[in-house]
Amino acid sequence: MAELTHQYVTEENLIDLNAKLAKKDTIDVLKWAYEHYGEKLVYACSFGAEGVVLIDLISKVKEDATIVFLDTELHFKETYELIEKVKVKYPTLTIKMIKPQLTVTEQKKLHGDELWKNAPDQCCSIRKLQPLAEELSKYQAWISGLRREQSSTRANVQFVNRDNRFQSIKICPLIHWTWDDIWMYIKLHRLHYNELHDRNYPSIGCENCTLPVTEGEGSRQGRWANSDKTECGLHQ
Repeated sequence: MAELTHQYVTEENLIDLNAKLAKKDTIDVLKWAYEHYGEKLVYACSFGAEGVVLIDLISKVKEDATIVFLDTELHFKETYELIEKVKVKYPTLTIKMIKPQLTVTEQKKLHGDELWKNAPDQCCSIRKLQPLAEELSKYQAWISGLRREQSSTRANVQFVNRDNRFQSIKICPLIHWTWDDIWMYIKLHRLHYNELHDRNYPSIGCENCTLPVTEGEGSRQGRWANSDKTECGLHQ
């Protein structure tokens, strides 16, 4: 098989590899990923429910793995509190807080107040897409917690994907997990999780752009509330 980097991988390579991984479980996929990429693999974690599950699983495969968090400086205090708890629970993991080039104050001076409301795509680009692109340029592949159940735009995601946005390979070990599976694992292993999940926040982003959902709404319905935006752009 050709080298599995964005530059060299072919669609045929991916079809063949995903066929081989199809009957494997999440741990097997993670083992394959770290065996293949080693230090050139990073997990970009949002510290949602899927995130704490993946961190626990990754710690069992590579206890000194690197995890990056896009610190937009606009997250809920509960998210930052969770990160500190995770650092204590998994002291051998490296958790890097990746910040945008512009502080919130600098962004306000350049682009006006409440950019997240007036131009949410631009805000996500400045505070999430650009920092992640710079960080991922240091690696050959990255891990994501995408699940097929989450939305129609994620229904066809594979274990191993060519990521054209970031010129990388994106590995998604949880594609077959359901929301119930995620919470069963969290409860069984007594994992720390974001307290906002107990307040009807199934998907948690920046505080300014995230609302709780009501019964019957989709898990991502509260993201970029009151706008047509459904994704920050990391997974397009």
